[in-house]
Formats: sequence, C-alpha cells, structure tokens
Amino acid sequence: MDKPLVWLGSSKDDLSSFPTIAKSRAGFELRVLQRGERPSSTKPIPEVGKGVEEIRINVGEAYRVFYVARFEEAVYVLHAFQKKSQKTAKPDLELGQMRYKQMLELRQRRRQ
Repeated sequence: MDKPLVWLGSSKDDLSSFPTIAKSRAGFELRVLQRGERPSSTKPIPEVGKGVEEIRINVGEAYRVFYVARFEEAVYVLHAFQKKSQKTAKPDLELGQMRYKQMLELRQRRRQ
C-alpha cells in the first residue's frame, strides 16, 4: 500500500509553482517514495532534522524538495524550492527545520 503524502506549510503550493518539467520530475520521485522505494537523486540533509533528505532536480536550474520518509504512516514533504547557489541558502534550511518541528508535533498529536 502506498504511503500518503503530508504537505507541511506552503510546500505543495511551492512545488506547484515549479516549471512543468521540474514539477513532473518531483511528482515522479514523490510517487517512488510513496511506494517505499528510493528516488533517483537524493541526499541526506541532517542539518534540517533526523531522517530529512532532499530530492534533487536539475533541469538547467536546480530545484529541491525536503522530505521525511522514514515513518510508516506517511511521506512528509517539508519544503520545495529553487536552489540558487551551490550551498543551500540559510532561509531554506531554517524553513525546513521549522517544518520538521511541525511534523514532529503533528505526529505527536496523532498518537495521542
């Protein structure tokens, strides 16, 4: 059975604003995650939180999707953005960290 996607904050709208090719690739990779498989290009982002990884999409420009897929109940999509430089921008990391905390709170509430 496929895991549902849980979108945090504006991540779904942000991904929807990607150019068509980047949006299509992100959707494909998220579908792979829902099936419990590994995306084709991913990288751990431990500075955001435990188990956070990013889908890497390069279509002339670079796009990233931070997610957590280590839990049984869902794939949590934390942040989707265009990467403008080699190093991930501090505001993107901070937003990912904030949404990671929101994800932990959401999971805690669901368990109660």
